[in-house]
Amino acid sequence: MNLFENACLLLGRTLLGLYFILPGMQKIANFDMMSQYMAQHNVPMISLLLIFTIALQLTGGIAIIIGFKGRFAAFILAGLTLVISLYMHNFWNLPEGSDVAHETQNFVKNMAIMAGLLVLAGHGTGKFSVDNRVKN
Repeated sequence: MNLFENACLLLGRTLLGLYFILPGMQKIANFDMMSQYMAQHNVPMISLLLIFTIALQLTGGIAIIIGFKGRFAAFILAGLTLVISLYMHNFWNLPEGSDVAHETQNFVKNMAIMAGLLVLAGHGTGKFSVDNRVKN
């Protein structure tokens, strides 16, 4: 893998990691509001799942950025993204007059992020990662 490919992986990992870290921190700051939002979407076991989601977003995001167990973290976050999308952006269940277009866009965006995570899980974190340093 050349320098350009490794640099792209590093930048991509950083952006993907931040995509999870920042919302994880927002969920901590707005725990009650997020709990209410999840209740509106009929999410079960809200307190437990919200804490679990925050933990996955923060640790997974950091792991992807530094490239420590990056393949595993990307795969887990891909699964989390799918579950969140099915519960929170279920545009197919919205009543008429709701913002279906907005939720459809969020769902499709999350599927693209999930695709990037799956590519990372399959391809690996590249030269500029803890995973690569440990091997050498």
